[in-house]
Amino acid sequence: TLLKRHFGSRDLSSVRSFRSKWRFSSVPASRVALVFFSDFRALFCGSMGKPGQARQVFRTFGRTKTQKVKTGEAVKPKAPKLKKNIVPGSILILLTGRFRGSRVVFLKQLESGLLLVTGPYGVNGVPLKRVPQTHCIGTSTKVELGGADFGSINDAYFSQTAKDAKKAKKAKKAPLTVDSEVPSKPTEMKEKENKMDEPIIKGLSDELKGYLKTRFSLSNGMYPHEMKF
Repeated sequence: TLLKRHFGSRDLSSVRSFRSKWRFSSVPASRVALVFFSDFRALFCGSMGKPGQARQVFRTFGRTKTQKVKTGEAVKPKAPKLKKNIVPGSILILLTGRFRGSRVVFLKQLESGLLLVTGPYGVNGVPLKRVPQTHCIGTSTKVELGGADFGSINDAYFSQTAKDAKKAKKAKKAPLTVDSEVPSKPTEMKEKENKMDEPIIKGLSDELKGYLKTRFSLSNGMYPHEMKF
């Protein structure tokens, strides 16, 4: 059994050759024992240091604390480039969010890279909002903005509305009293947005208004990669 461990249980020919090598030889028994002992030591206490081909793990003594690497100032990511088929006045199809499937009018790209779009609200109920470029589909249909001015709208404008929305959620959870008022979107902001949408709505025909009101959807046998928007 010890010979089988050394040569392998499947390699019986090597075991037989080892036996026949020392059975009829004139070498003294002490010499045979010495050779066998050297093979035994190489097997169980070989150069690997452990029985079998075990992985050696070496400990290193010294500094164990990791040193912090000084890095430069954080670089703000640049705004992604606007697609060629998306220009001010082009109609987009929203793919995610509350208004997914709705068609909106693209106005401009903000500093953060998000797209500023509007329904307009008086046509399909989509308010002025920001949309990631990857969450919409650009179409070949375009609308005249009619001189609408959206230069005052930036990312800070929507941060104010986000704060008001948080206050509204807290007010809904709190018990209502006679004097308590649920905060909503300021009327000034609503009037401002409606004035911005007026020149766009005036330039829309009845056909375009019906196109903006209808939601985009896919039926059986319709494949987006084969469609031309």
